[in-house]
Amino acid sequence: MYLTLKNLTKRFPPRGGVSEVTAVNNIDLEINQGELVTLLGPSGCGKTTTLRMIAGFEFPSEGAIILDGQKINNLPPHKRDMSMVFQSYAIFPHLNVFENIAYGLNVQKLPKDVIDQRVNKVLDLVHLEGYGHRAPNQLSGGQQQRVALARALVMQPKVLLMDEPLSNLDAKLREEMRTEIRRIQKKMNITSVYVTHDQIEAMTLSDKIVIMNEGIIEQIGTPVDVYRYPQSKFIANFIGRANFIPGVVENAVKGKYLIKTLGKTLEIINQRSELQTGDNVTLIVRPEMISVNTREGTYEGIVKRSVYLGDLIEYDVDLQQQIITGIETDPARMEIIPEGSKVFISFANDYIQALPEVR
Repeated sequence: MYLTLKNLTKRFPPRGGVSEVTAVNNIDLEINQGELVTLLGPSGCGKTTTLRMIAGFEFPSEGAIILDGQKINNLPPHKRDMSMVFQSYAIFPHLNVFENIAYGLNVQKLPKDVIDQRVNKVLDLVHLEGYGHRAPNQLSGGQQQRVALARALVMQPKVLLMDEPLSNLDAKLREEMRTEIRRIQKKMNITSVYVTHDQIEAMTLSDKIVIMNEGIIEQIGTPVDVYRYPQSKFIANFIGRANFIPGVVENAVKGKYLIKTLGKTLEIINQRSELQTGDNVTLIVRPEMISVNTREGTYEGIVKRSVYLGDLIEYDVDLQQQIITGIETDPARMEIIPEGSKVFISFANDYIQALPEVR
């Protein structure tokens, strides 16, 4: 592996009447060369502390950080061959765009022709050709973020670190910059670690998502894996949305499970967790896995809320005193079912996951 975190732990000492805090608790992570890996989780989950330890701004209490075969725990940031893009951009206001990008190269005392060549190349890469002599206050937020990204890339680091770099941009610019960051990362094939609490950013950018919660890693996988096969209710609720429906395993044979839920028996396949007959389970049913219509289905319920959102219609349906959220995306069925209507619900059983209760 190119970048490895092994048994990594960070404890902050008691301070101001607060006892010792374990921000990161014994995590293991392996990152391949050229991968973009996102650390995703809510505030306080340990993702930024993990990134800061990789960067060298914090030192681990225990464990090891290994880059390209070398343990770098005690190296200062400037000797780790990494570059970081900060949330605040951290652009020098008294330097123009070219000078900002060239700053690190000047510190290294590289020849002027080398600096010019590398800065112009990266300006082209981030689509800022012709902006070299502009002052930072003459740039939009998206352009300033491109400057910050270019300043990190021009150093040709082994690892690019990004700490919520899009959080200060509006929604349209965030979408644009997500695409740009992924394009640039793939073109340069640069190993990258990206921190965010935004699930859409994580799903859009990542080769691999690392979901953290309370200092530990809950799940590691591709965007498809963590969305389709969440290993806990926390993950299912944090990546996308989910209905949680109780059930009992009636029969478990060769990966096919008959599960009784809401008075009916469903056959569940493509199940990742192993189940046993008699297990109490929680079914994770994504809203888009639910069909809501007025004609036929497995269950009968009453519409409590219907919302038209342009490309989809969202329904909350009272099903045996449990509110189930379903999403209709079929353009041929874009008539809105009024609140109070009787409807029928069916589940896409192939994509339901059943989480067993702790035995």
